[in-house]
Amino acid sequence: MKKISIILIVIIAFIFNSCEDVLDKKPLDIITDATLWSEPVLIDDYLNTCYAEMRFYFEMPYGQDINFLVDNRALDAVTISDEAHPAWTGGPKSHWININGGVMDWWGYATVRRLNVFIDKLENLENTNFSESYKKQRIAEARFLRAVAYFNMVKRYGGIPLITRAQELTDSEEELYRKRDKEEDIYNFILSEIDVAIPDLQEKFGDGRATKFAALALKSRASMYAASIAQWGKVELDGVIGIPSNKAQGYWQISYDASKEIMNSGKFSLYNVHADKAQNFRSLFLDENNSEVIFSQRFNGITGKGHIYDMMNVPKSYHVWGGGQHISLYLEMVESFENIDGTPGVFDRNKIAAGHLWTVDELFGKKDPRFKASVYTQGTPWVHTNGAFFLDYHNGIELPTGELLTSGSYKGILARSQESSALTPFGALKYLDESRAIVHERHYSSTDYIVFRLGEIYLNYAEASMELGKDGDALWAVNEIRKRAGMPELATITRDKVRQERKIELAFEGNRWFDLRRWRIAKNELTQAFHGLRIILDGASMVEGQYDVLTQKFKIVIIDNIAGIPSPYFDEKHYYLPIGLSRTTNNNNLVENPGYK
Repeated sequence: MKKISIILIVIIAFIFNSCEDVLDKKPLDIITDATLWSEPVLIDDYLNTCYAEMRFYFEMPYGQDINFLVDNRALDAVTISDEAHPAWTGGPKSHWININGGVMDWWGYATVRRLNVFIDKLENLENTNFSESYKKQRIAEARFLRAVAYFNMVKRYGGIPLITRAQELTDSEEELYRKRDKEEDIYNFILSEIDVAIPDLQEKFGDGRATKFAALALKSRASMYAASIAQWGKVELDGVIGIPSNKAQGYWQISYDASKEIMNSGKFSLYNVHADKAQNFRSLFLDENNSEVIFSQRFNGITGKGHIYDMMNVPKSYHVWGGGQHISLYLEMVESFENIDGTPGVFDRNKIAAGHLWTVDELFGKKDPRFKASVYTQGTPWVHTNGAFFLDYHNGIELPTGELLTSGSYKGILARSQESSALTPFGALKYLDESRAIVHERHYSSTDYIVFRLGEIYLNYAEASMELGKDGDALWAVNEIRKRAGMPELATITRDKVRQERKIELAFEGNRWFDLRRWRIAKNELTQAFHGLRIILDGASMVEGQYDVLTQKFKIVIIDNIAGIPSPYFDEKHYYLPIGLSRTTNNNNLVENPGYK
């Protein structure tokens, strides 16, 4: 791989207070290398750049490029999975992934190089401008970020070149054009980096910097991924992809231990502030830096340090362009939420076929409180600058004659509501706050994104427990999550129940696609037709001049194949992303992943 050079130029504004001897003055617009590595402020600025380049927010890199299509990619981690379909840009399912790269690609070696330089400079620096503890802490943060960078790459591509020093043009070709290391070796490096970093990291920050427990959370997640690859994947390319199956138990144990250390630390607790379980779960993602948050990416919505999530996902009629609801949830995802009594949440197909008349409460009122907190749909309250409303997705009115009215109005009610043009009547409410969602431009949202939280750690612990034969521990952890959610406790536990709980608890947080891949079930789960729902008002029960979304009766119709049918969405080769033609052409030692031509 060719050397990536780094030029550090810091432009400093200055004012000439005299026109005399200008040529004798020292240049003030260039910071020397020696100055950079002697000033804590400049060192922190350098490291902050690395933080900003990291893939945290919904697995996409933070950036100020306001290109519309690029902005849409910030939501691909949700819409590439079986959770939702994108409303504006077509389906980024795996048919968007090919030999040239595609959706979810991230080759983070520019950032890795910066981190390699940072670690090398500080480790070999003798300076009195700052304490030894400061130096160790910043090196540990850089090691954490380097581990994150390699984790973000290994879970995409499998084995990749492991580069831990800044390459120089004078290096040998073997060093400059590195081969791919084994996938197992990359995971082992990530875990070793974390172990080296932990002793020098603080236990808790409030400013979005890496901590001991952020590192443990990464260890919990990364070792769980490695265990999954070993248990359900297969070794190919002499170990460049895949991990021997006899290593699975060791990785599960590492995940189990790291998770347990976080849970037993007493530093965090499951968020449980509001008596109303739906309100409590929704507030978890809006009450920033709360008791459950282990590590978050911080946003302020100003000076460019914002994101686009609100603008893209606000309900359509409340979007500044009349767009919005880019994440349109599949009916299958909605039906994955159980009823509050623990029974399946699948709508009765016999009632639907018989033309049963529903109300909002009958259709959605008995679902898991996390549904109300995570999904907006027919009857969801929404507060706007013009007042408080209930969202309305009705698309047509069935007249007493049986005729379907699709334009005009009936008894004072429009045949189609403002929201009816949405792909499905289901949007992602998680992370949305009406008071923050009135956003008129990109990169102005300020809600922090939680990278690691205690709820996920409980589920990592439960999964590791199941695979280690500790069913009692798994049952306890899942039931702690369900109790907090207001759901009945399970009497028994299975692998499928652990996975189901993970799907609901972590919905729309950017984990699902990676989970399906590491479990090696994505081919089945994503290669299928997905469905939507149409809501049709019952004209016979309408009263002239009176319309209440919450009490009005309606029929529902299931809409087939809303994601289209370019089959398959997911092929065996998609368990690993392609290295990409441009990279393998540039470096002939980078063998391509199987199946890509």
